[in-house]
Amino acid sequence: MHKDVRKEILKGLKRIVIKVGSSIITKREKRNNEWANELNANNVRLLARIIRQFVDRNCEVVLVSSGAIMAGRERLDLHRTDLSIPEKQACAAIGQSYLMHTYEKKFKKEGIKVAQILLGHDDLRNRKRFLNAKHTLEALLEHKVIPIINENDSVTIDEIKIGDNDTLSATVACLLNAQLLIILSDVDGLFSRDPSSKMREGDTSMKIIEHVDCITQKIEKLAGGSKSKVTVGGMHTKILAAKQTMSFGIPTLIVNGFDKSIAEKIYKGKSVGTLFWGGREKIKKRKHWIAHTLKPSGAITIDSGAEKAILSRGKSLLPAGVIKVEGKFEFGNAVRILGENGKEIARGLVNYNFRDLDSIMGMRTTAVKKIFKDNFYNEVIHRDDLTLL
Repeated sequence: MHKDVRKEILKGLKRIVIKVGSSIITKREKRNNEWANELNANNVRLLARIIRQFVDRNCEVVLVSSGAIMAGRERLDLHRTDLSIPEKQACAAIGQSYLMHTYEKKFKKEGIKVAQILLGHDDLRNRKRFLNAKHTLEALLEHKVIPIINENDSVTIDEIKIGDNDTLSATVACLLNAQLLIILSDVDGLFSRDPSSKMREGDTSMKIIEHVDCITQKIEKLAGGSKSKVTVGGMHTKILAAKQTMSFGIPTLIVNGFDKSIAEKIYKGKSVGTLFWGGREKIKKRKHWIAHTLKPSGAITIDSGAEKAILSRGKSLLPAGVIKVEGKFEFGNAVRILGENGKEIARGLVNYNFRDLDSIMGMRTTAVKKIFKDNFYNEVIHRDDLTLL
């Protein structure tokens, strides 16, 4: 059954996004009795050969690459773990050009042209800039150029970061309507238990999970966090990326990036890695943008009646259903919607800033109208601007 699903995905495969982590393109060496990570040109050449195999099958490829900060650490000889934000940004600035130089040199040997695209959260939350980025990427692909995308780490701080390149790759896959997201990892996929944990002799319980058709809390717990000093995120962020693409109707495949024949195995429909795929159902593009691209600026807790109306009857959120306001959001910002138990049930674009909403929460619509006269909204969040999680 799993092989049939994989073969179905490969039918008419014309556009993919490949995400490569720092661990795939680095090597670890000892300097002055200390271990240091540096860019490995041979691994970049291997990556170029893998991508060449997809290109030779008339498949457009977009590459999302980590490694700028790591490459900058190498150039500046800054290998301690407690770098300040300005030091990390300096590493990203010098490392990005070095990283791209290496990509250009090694990909050219495979007959592949590349281009650099640096994106930030501001580029994706603004709908106009979001579409401009899409048009630029489309033009590069039309001219047979591989866009190499990274977050603009040299000027971006945590408050406005997309977060990590797993999330970025999922966002790009949805932005471009890709047919597949491939995450090249330093492990073979998602295991049924943490592969780094100690096992008793004869224990055979650990195995690769070949297919995940729904990401549950159990699956998220299996992912754990990052234990690598080179990478940010780990398997957990890859699971969240897969969750994002699945809601857009795009499958995600997590495979071992050190496997030289991985492209061939994928095209043959072999059971390599872990496939995240629940079918081609997807939420509308705008609601996907609200749920997965915009960063929430706050949270609104609602009562059980409002929760039932939203979840079961597809209603908008009214002021009467709001019982708590958190964060300093403004009109039009994205906010998290929480049930009384604190669990997030939805996200949406709010029609009131945090001050006004705090003053009218729990009120009936008629009372709100008396306060704001003609400058009021019936809904705190209209159902067209609200997406369930």
